[in-house]
Amino acid sequence: MRTGIGVDAHRFSSGRKLVLGGVEIEHDRGLEGHSDADVLVHAVMDALLGACGAGDIGRMFPDDDPQYSGASSITLLERVHDEVRRLGFAVLNVDAVVVCEEPRIAPYVESMRTRVASALHVAEDAVSVKGTTTEGMGFAGRREGIAAVATVLVDRT
Repeated sequence: MRTGIGVDAHRFSSGRKLVLGGVEIEHDRGLEGHSDADVLVHAVMDALLGACGAGDIGRMFPDDDPQYSGASSITLLERVHDEVRRLGFAVLNVDAVVVCEEPRIAPYVESMRTRVASALHVAEDAVSVKGTTTEGMGFAGRREGIAAVATVLVDRT
């Protein structure tokens, strides 16, 4: 078995949809990024690729490649899952934390778990998504953006 950890952060940007865990969240701003800027899914992808010794999402989906402009991160996660399987691994579980002062993610957590679990072909109880704040400290505390951290466990098939 192997573990992986992924971290991502994006600043808020006006005129964009906010997508976390593959779910559109009601908010006045989205996140800036080349794709849909889904920090939660990006952290999960980096954790999976790291656990398999396959680099990171920047290598797999370069941010200067126009084909990924505005791409759905859930679709990219499905491609990462395919790569994980190709390398001879199976996803056992995902544990992730979204760090932000706003918006509150609790009403969306179950939908996020469902979307991520579906993309990874695992049971929903194999995916955990939690939210936390920084008690007003740092960029998240100043409501400048959102960060996410994810850990994964994979096993050789």
